[in-house]
Amino acid sequence: ELRQLTLTNLSRRARTVEITSYAEIVLLDGRTEAAHPAFHKLFVNAESMPDKAALLFSRRPRSAEEKPPWAFHSLGVEGGLVMRGASYETDRAAFIGRNRSVRDPAALDRPGPLPDRAGLVLDPAAAIRYRVRIEAGRSIRVNAFLGVAPTREAAEVYVDRCRDPHMAERVFSLAWTRSQVLLHQLRANESDVQHYARLAGSLFFAGPHRRGRASAIAANRKNQAALWSYGISGDRPIVLLSISDVANLELVRNLVQAHTYWRQKGLEVDLVIWSEAFAGYRQDLLDAIVGLVQAGTEGKLLDQPGGIFARNIDQIPEDDRGLFRAGARLVFSDRYGTLAEQIDRRVVPEADIPELVPEREPEKPGTPPPPLPFRELEFFNGRGGFTPDGREYVIQLDPGQTTPAPWVNVLANPFFGTVVSESGAAYTWSENANQFRLTPWHNDAVEDPSGETFYIRDEETGRFWSPMPGPAPSGAPHVCRHGHGYTVFEHACEGLFSETTVYVAIGAPLKFTAITLHNRTDRPRRVSLAGYCEWVLGERRESSAMHVVTRLDPQSGALFAQNAFSLDFPDRLAFFHCSGEDRTLTADRTEFIGRNGSLAAPAALRRERLSNRVGAGLDPCAAIQAKFEIQPGEQIQVVFCLGAAHNEEEARGWLRHQAGTSGAYHALEEVWGFWKRQLGGIYVETPDASVNFLVNHWLLYQILSSRFWGRTGFYQSGGAYGFRDQLQDSLAFLRECPWLTREHLLLSASRQFKDGDVQHWWHPPVGRGVRTHISDDLLWLPLVLCRYVATTGDVGILDETRPFLDARPPAENEESVYDQPRVTEETATVYEHGARAIRRALRFGAHGLPLMGSGDWNDGMNRVGHQGRGESVWLGFFLHRVLREFAPLAARRGDADFAAACEREAQKLSAQLDAHAWDGKWYLRAFFDDGTPLGSAQNPECRIDSIPQSWAVLSGAGDPARARAAMESVRDHLVDPRLRLVRLFDPPFDNAPWDPGYIKGYVPGVRENGGQYTHAAVWVAMAFAALKQADVAWDLFQYLNPIRHGDTPEHVATYKLEPYVLAADLYTAKGHEGAGGWSWYTGSASWLYRLLVEDLLGLRLETDVLTFAPLLPAGWTGFKLTYRFRNTFFHVQLQAVGPETGTVRRVVVDGAEQPDRKIHLVDDGRERNVLVELG
Repeated sequence: ELRQLTLTNLSRRARTVEITSYAEIVLLDGRTEAAHPAFHKLFVNAESMPDKAALLFSRRPRSAEEKPPWAFHSLGVEGGLVMRGASYETDRAAFIGRNRSVRDPAALDRPGPLPDRAGLVLDPAAAIRYRVRIEAGRSIRVNAFLGVAPTREAAEVYVDRCRDPHMAERVFSLAWTRSQVLLHQLRANESDVQHYARLAGSLFFAGPHRRGRASAIAANRKNQAALWSYGISGDRPIVLLSISDVANLELVRNLVQAHTYWRQKGLEVDLVIWSEAFAGYRQDLLDAIVGLVQAGTEGKLLDQPGGIFARNIDQIPEDDRGLFRAGARLVFSDRYGTLAEQIDRRVVPEADIPELVPEREPEKPGTPPPPLPFRELEFFNGRGGFTPDGREYVIQLDPGQTTPAPWVNVLANPFFGTVVSESGAAYTWSENANQFRLTPWHNDAVEDPSGETFYIRDEETGRFWSPMPGPAPSGAPHVCRHGHGYTVFEHACEGLFSETTVYVAIGAPLKFTAITLHNRTDRPRRVSLAGYCEWVLGERRESSAMHVVTRLDPQSGALFAQNAFSLDFPDRLAFFHCSGEDRTLTADRTEFIGRNGSLAAPAALRRERLSNRVGAGLDPCAAIQAKFEIQPGEQIQVVFCLGAAHNEEEARGWLRHQAGTSGAYHALEEVWGFWKRQLGGIYVETPDASVNFLVNHWLLYQILSSRFWGRTGFYQSGGAYGFRDQLQDSLAFLRECPWLTREHLLLSASRQFKDGDVQHWWHPPVGRGVRTHISDDLLWLPLVLCRYVATTGDVGILDETRPFLDARPPAENEESVYDQPRVTEETATVYEHGARAIRRALRFGAHGLPLMGSGDWNDGMNRVGHQGRGESVWLGFFLHRVLREFAPLAARRGDADFAAACEREAQKLSAQLDAHAWDGKWYLRAFFDDGTPLGSAQNPECRIDSIPQSWAVLSGAGDPARARAAMESVRDHLVDPRLRLVRLFDPPFDNAPWDPGYIKGYVPGVRENGGQYTHAAVWVAMAFAALKQADVAWDLFQYLNPIRHGDTPEHVATYKLEPYVLAADLYTAKGHEGAGGWSWYTGSASWLYRLLVEDLLGLRLETDVLTFAPLLPAGWTGFKLTYRFRNTFFHVQLQAVGPETGTVRRVVVDGAEQPDRKIHLVDDGRERNVLVELG
């Protein structure tokens, strides 16, 4: 692609200008990239060719079969004096700047060269800059080339060609020639293709003017699946043409020609043509239509995907006709003239709302903003810190100041939630954070855009600003307070103090944004508050927005929105409500933002009011503006409510009871009370405040809100249940809320196939998901079941029954099958589900070790055993642990044969691991299908992997001396004291000839490919704790501790992520050493909580008996712990009285010494005092 810019100096003096190009690099199909942008950016490399003013980009392949293209960008200048050679930037974050945009990028703040950064960039872009002198009256031409090539060598050839001064002229000449050839092939003229090009805009952005009537769109009640019987997927744009007279076949010819033109340009469209002649002539007209299509090049595309579909109208039921009319992006009929006449038909614009006329001048810009109130914060890092009790993390931002990455809060209940960042950006979902988003998930840590915004407007001056830091900052400081279940924003501007509280109801699908305004001036103030959200009602707004129909509900005053086209949620209703009475609204995003406008300065806020426009065929949003007068010293509160329901009556019920200020405050009190109870099961007071904050507040909150309920975060919005993922998460609940573990065990059992394997992940509520060859998923069910029964004594769960699933298994050469399985009538007890999983897992390779399949715990190693012969050493240790734990459960149940089989298989595994998996100083990771070892000292990459070493200890299967030596090797090779992290393995995969899987596609040092994968790093700390190496275990905990990664300005600049929740990974890649990867949505949070509570603080609970085996760090003489057993609190003082602090010498409960040194838990509602002497 060539873009040519001509700059002419019309002045009488020479001018010096800087010219900067910018493009964002994807190298992937759009739908795949949009599903998870942050993930797909991690596979891109950037290279510079400074001598040729060019940049090269490549996507690292995720398998040997992938051959991704190379991209190149070059910039050249013709004429003028180039005063400085080309400089470049490939880091999008550095070019744009945090919380900024391409409208105002940081790279343009100062003149001068770009930093010439290339190599590993986690968010790739292509930018080149020149400084050029243009003489008076002269012109220069700037040629910007952007292209792709199949190989690096071909890309370099193109770059060399682009340096030819005559290249641009040739490109334009060839482009003109190609267009003339295309016109000749189409038998079209320039005017025709101009029309087709204009229509293409509506295929990408479905506007209201070329679609069907709004009433027809609103009347549709059928979803996308109803199109499938016609051979149409609904994923491609649909163009609908109705023909009633054979005399108008020219219109058919035009649109068939347009279809060819679009296809030649790479745009796939389903063209649907209806014969609507009088009954006796319909078939004749249809035959004429089909004959016309068959006579041309499009004939081969009749009834093919992306092709042409001709039908008699009487073959299509009336409700299906409505579906086509609603789902088409372009609708034409021969009743309305020629194609040109229908394209050029003028649309009568809606009446404009008058502009707001200011009555007084705003405050002078020079007036200094009021300072932030002083707060005493723990672990303050220059931007934020904890309140002294650890319950809130407070972020203080001066004007223009940002956090290095979005610092968010995940607010969720079991079926609804929102993610809100320190800037106020948010997205909200209902039932499934991936499949049914109410508002857009942008996954952009740089700009952090939002589909939900709020504004305060002074009605006298017309000035407006956001009560949060974005998107319309006022120039005054902001405070953001993230708490458990809520986030509060504080702000003061022009004498108005605002406190905005965002929270999600505990038992309802409702999100509240409660804005309190306090007039601190000595005069009455007339203000308005506006709330805005962009509807999605599906996975991606680009696909679903055109199908969203809005209406005003007269009973509740709320804006209702529905997407009848949705596959899984066609009946759901979303709503937006404001408690203010003097309000206007709109459901038209174009009206609110303005053409080419932005949320930083929406057009609607320059007008007196909103238009009250609702309906179908709009660019859908929900915006409500309410006006108020506030007396001096008075404060008011306005509540905006965003929610979802199954029908109108349910929505009205939620709004009737909770949408007002009193109902909303009651919901907030319930949020406070719930999280206080939920996080109060274990409360510790140790000498380390960071331990207290994590145990008492933040880890369990992260696990339940983000991982278990929301299944989402800022960087990953899965929405699905992962079979192994939430089972592991549920282990954190065993001591405080074991009913959550129980419920999830029952759910997980119901996702097992009759053969014993399980769904790797599935989307609620319908259950669609993947069946794979991954080998460890199924084993987490029996392991968690054993832990649950041992901890709670609830053997009744073993007799609960759950059904099996049935679906096509993946073939030997398939990694997975995505399907919606059938729930069978065959059921089994939960015990049998666990036993069947173990039986299925007893499949071994040539070394007697479990088969790896298409991955074990590390999904990225999906090619190690994909041929069915590769073996996993880690899985051998893990399976040994499962067998050892399940054997006594089976024996206790009377299944002596299976108990003996478990013991037998465990002994065999231990022997095979000892015979084949030891590499001399550590254990191997796996064997490839061809028997090549992985994780050996002989390997150039992945010489040592941490997880087989950790599990050699944690499973008890490893020879004790070897296991201890293996952990010392982990310290020597994988623990990095300088970066304060633990690598998963080292060296990373990069150039070795064998193919372990898509893990090799990650840039070395990123995520699993040689970075810290925190999940595994916690296992390392647990293993050292099991070896009673207290100092090492505590040191590793501090490496994992997010608070310590963010307790100083220097640490924050390196780590970047939130200091109050755990990150899934840390990078070791060059230029990003020690930076956090993705936060919140990580299974490592559950394991870190267990490391602290069980392994380091030593709390053990088994069937109503509490014991302690703490592992105290140097300098500690004890700590306090309160444990809530149902309705009874046990206040425990652990005190070291001798040197052996891991040994319990004496236990005293309410003055009575316990001879067995155990605390027997009784729920009698009393508060009990316990002394535990150590040493």
